[in-house]
Amino acid sequence: MIICSNCKHANMTGALFCAECGAQLIGRDTLTTQSIATENLKTASRRTTGEMSQPVEGDNAWANLHLLDTGQVLPLSSRNEFTMGRISEGQPIMPDIDLSPYQAYAAGVSRLHAVIRRTGVTVVFMDLGSANGTFINGNRLTPNTEETLKHGDILALGKMRIQVLIDKK
Repeated sequence: MIICSNCKHANMTGALFCAECGAQLIGRDTLTTQSIATENLKTASRRTTGEMSQPVEGDNAWANLHLLDTGQVLPLSSRNEFTMGRISEGQPIMPDIDLSPYQAYAAGVSRLHAVIRRTGVTVVFMDLGSANGTFINGNRLTPNTEETLKHGDILALGKMRIQVLIDKK
């Protein structure tokens, strides 16, 4: 468990932000954006084991983000919208979910890369004009256009692959 220094809430091990107050639980990086080659992104985002995990990681989570390269699971709860990206020094707007601890810079994740939002029982995802693009199941997203997600979809933020596990509560 990770204890939030802001509100003292006990969070799941590996959480990047507090499920109660939203405070950042991990320190900041000083990296800048790195461009990556895009020719292999479509096929790289499709490689999976074929096994679909179940959304059981966070007790109150409406979805879990399973980072396929590290095995880490990030629960989404307490709010209906989260920005995703990485943090660098002097950045004026911080993402809600900082992917820096998971080699986001090397994978080509932008500072404010994408947003995931729950509206009722629907979960949508949108690229925020990222430098290296965003893919759902190998299909490149048009920036600033919402796409509906399904349980088990594979996101690629640059080369970082994330499986979305949606709780059907």
